[in-house]
Amino acid sequence: MEPTSLHFARTARSLTAAARANGLIAPTFRSPPRLEGATRTIRRTADGVTVSVVLRGRPWPAVAADMVEGVVAANDLAGLAADRARATLWAAVPDDEERAA
Repeated sequence: MEPTSLHFARTARSLTAAARANGLIAPTFRSPPRLEGATRTIRRTADGVTVSVVLRGRPWPAVAADMVEGVVAANDLAGLAADRARATLWAAVPDDEERAA
């Protein structure tokens, strides 16, 4: 299934809530990245962190993976902490049935 802006928005809300609930920085998500040719970028400003992801022409699992990895990168996680965060964040990604609703 190709991603849509509604899938993207729903997943962004879920990942933001999961990040906050686990004491992580919850980045802002947007699409597409400003950097031409990049599928995911991370921008840090005084206001916070923005993760930008390309939606068009990509399978949904790739988009969701970029969003999850964006949260991990925004929090500078590595090793076991990154693995735990990934597991928690993937559990928060809406499944296909929820996206179809």
